[in-house]
Amino acid sequence: MTSDKKISIKTRLLSLMAVVLLLVTDQVIKYFVDLKLKGGPAVVVMKNILQFNYLENDGAMLGMMGGKTALMTVLAVVCVIVMIAVAFTGIIKDPVDYWCTLLMISGGLGNIVDRIFRGYVIDYIEVLFVDFYIFNFADCLITVAAFVLIFYQIYLICRDSKKDKAGEKQ
Repeated sequence: MTSDKKISIKTRLLSLMAVVLLLVTDQVIKYFVDLKLKGGPAVVVMKNILQFNYLENDGAMLGMMGGKTALMTVLAVVCVIVMIAVAFTGIIKDPVDYWCTLLMISGGLGNIVDRIFRGYVIDYIEVLFVDFYIFNFADCLITVAAFVLIFYQIYLICRDSKKDKAGEKQ
């Protein structure tokens, strides 16, 4: 994708396939977590570091807005629709921004599916060496994409600042 071209059909299809693959991955993981962990003890992956522990989250990230599933569903749907519109209309020109947006769409859809069909989001990844909340694969997609976007934008600012300084010296 270059800044002077629209998103090709091939890129759109690849993007759609990536979103579907990530959404299906999220839902398959949650299916097995529900099947194997619900009502049972946590499964230690690495002692004092990481375990899988079933949690039904009816709020937002980090346990905020507990019991507000309907509101969270509506907000998530609106955000995902906006991101889809932005991604697939060609507004986003930079490939890093584009693929990060697709990761956020995938994660958002994964949690929306849970909220609509279960009434809550299944969380299961528990980091033990810090006092942190339990989260899931969809949350990881959103978080990783957000961090990459933030650091990428910082990189671009620094790069452009260096270019400006180099231009002033000439």
